[in-house]
Amino acid sequence: MTRETVRAVAEDLAAQGVVGVTVVWVDNNGISRSRTVPVSRLESVAERGIGITPLFAVFDSLDGITFGHDGLGTPSGDIRLVPECDRLVRLSGQPGFAWVPGRQVAADGSPWPYDQRGVLERQVERGERLGLSFLAGYEMEFQLLRPEPGSEQLRPTHEGPSYGPLRMLAVDEFAEQLLRDLGGNGIEVNQFHGEYGPGQYELSIVAADPVTAADHQVLARQTIHAAARAHGLRASFAPLVELGQVGNGWHLHTSVSRAGQNVLSGGSGPGELGPEGAAYLAGLLRDLRAVVAVTAPSLSSLHRRRPGYWSGAYDFWGVENREAALRLVPGSTLVGAGNANIELKPSDASANPHLAIAAVLAAGLGGIEDGLTPPEPVAQDPGTWTEHQRSERGIAALPSTMAEQLDALMSNKRIRTALGEELADAFRAVREADVAWAAERTDAEVLAAHRWLY
Repeated sequence: MTRETVRAVAEDLAAQGVVGVTVVWVDNNGISRSRTVPVSRLESVAERGIGITPLFAVFDSLDGITFGHDGLGTPSGDIRLVPECDRLVRLSGQPGFAWVPGRQVAADGSPWPYDQRGVLERQVERGERLGLSFLAGYEMEFQLLRPEPGSEQLRPTHEGPSYGPLRMLAVDEFAEQLLRDLGGNGIEVNQFHGEYGPGQYELSIVAADPVTAADHQVLARQTIHAAARAHGLRASFAPLVELGQVGNGWHLHTSVSRAGQNVLSGGSGPGELGPEGAAYLAGLLRDLRAVVAVTAPSLSSLHRRRPGYWSGAYDFWGVENREAALRLVPGSTLVGAGNANIELKPSDASANPHLAIAAVLAAGLGGIEDGLTPPEPVAQDPGTWTEHQRSERGIAALPSTMAEQLDALMSNKRIRTALGEELADAFRAVREADVAWAAERTDAEVLAAHRWLY
């Protein structure tokens, strides 16, 4: 936007009763951070940004600051947070405020290597140079809890049948406001329904270009929190809220097209995969262990990822196989070939969405560039097989410890390069700080500490 356009937008917002503009970015833990400025300051902030510490790149999940990354080894320095004003939204559920995603830049305005938004933009541009475009969309699972009468304890809003109308009726007023607010905030919804676990719900967002999809995920999260608060509820997006429960995945769907044609369909491969679509999937499978270190990076993520829970515990793909880490969703006569996509199951709210989509695109593009071919799809649940049967098919469990996960990431040059060496090492340091914090705590204590972070 030009300075004059920003000034006009600010004046229009003020006339509508908006008093503040919240500039939001997501850190390496999947946690939204923000600065709010008076609407009268929007013009100045759009030009000069807001000063913030570069150490947000090495904040861990519990707000500790690690100096385990040499590039950010002191408390000195400053960067600027610049709002992307063309994506500014007046918040339907918080009418006194507007929301806008922010870009982190160096003090002189030049690109900053730890800016997650820029990481995703580089992968989109990489695809464009190859003549490819992408769509991405999220299915967001979360649990809704309400206070026990006369107690500070919280209980699930409904514990009755999964996927049923009674589960929606239990949060009727919340659901009505949420759908209105999401529409008002410019987020198109595919569906909203009661899910499997106690008080669990799922919201599916219409696919968009990758940067918009990441922004919409962050804005949808804000919208859900606001609607929940308005109705005396609390929303938890944690990968696992309680031990023994079903976890919350934020399943990431992507598709890739050339000249307007979805390359995941129209071919002769399994699920009608085309050659480039098959190579994209094969690239995802090749780098899956490193990708998952970015898309499901937290200690809570590791607790969620278990065989038999549709959370993608093993490194294999299947056509419409909900136990598969990579699920091909084919197009069809009814929905159209252009709707074919690949769903990544090991993906959750502890991931920065810009980094998560960037890692997926980097892996898929690598597969296309290298002309990879995927193995045959699996229709069964390998979790019910013997270790020997899995080994015969080349299937192994995805990392179950942070050490395994970080080794997969840091030893993978393709994904590490996509993130950038500086950001990748800061990401490693943050994960190791989380492990050090958790060393003397129980699993239940770790999950409780992650319950309200996202």
